[in-house]
Amino acid sequence: MAELDPTSRPGAPGTVPPPRAPDRRTPTLENGDRLTRCEFERRYALRPDLKKAQLIEGIVYMPSPVRFATHGEPHAAVLGLLLHYSAFTPGVSVGDNVTVRLDLDNEPQPDGLLRIEPEAGGRSRLSDDDYVEGAPELIVEIAASSASIDLHDKLRAYRRNGVQEYLVWRTQEQRIDWFVLADGDYRPLPADAGVVHSRVFPGLRLAVPALLNGDLAAALRELQTGIDVDEHRRFAARLAESF
Repeated sequence: MAELDPTSRPGAPGTVPPPRAPDRRTPTLENGDRLTRCEFERRYALRPDLKKAQLIEGIVYMPSPVRFATHGEPHAAVLGLLLHYSAFTPGVSVGDNVTVRLDLDNEPQPDGLLRIEPEAGGRSRLSDDDYVEGAPELIVEIAASSASIDLHDKLRAYRRNGVQEYLVWRTQEQRIDWFVLADGDYRPLPADAGVVHSRVFPGLRLAVPALLNGDLAAALRELQTGIDVDEHRRFAARLAESF
């Protein structure tokens, strides 16, 4: 009997192994899944290909790819302002697309956040595995319209967990809403000549018309004006004493 060609045997050098069947024992992470936070994190860790997945009120949300003008550009503009503010405010840090463990049913990944370090009296901390745990003082979301989850389920989750201020930029509707938590509910912060002033972060000012018109230089000038006032200097000095 003729000997078989050794390269024809399974596993022999030069052979191409047959495709491996998917392991059906490994659960996937799908948009709309209803999971506990622990199971959400476990499945998320098994999907290194995913760039963003969130658990909101126990439901998994995986947003579609984002566009430049309606998300990427306004996102960068707001984060730039928050970064500028944090540079002049010790004990305040800014995050971009950071996972936040709010409660057992909510683990969002907001577009941006501003938080006070716990040593200075902040309400959130960094976990041993480098996630934010607890409610940051300010959360920012870039939304398409008022129909977005950002103004419904997320808003309720942020309110219930004590996020003190919540900023939503509705890009299709050309509107920026900045809410402050008061008496257990979110109330819009009023604008003074088109400028909104944070009540949690003294000196943090948002020139709404300038941002909506794409005038980032004007928005930065207004922010710097707020940083230069005595109220911000006192706030920064108080935070610095905590370190």
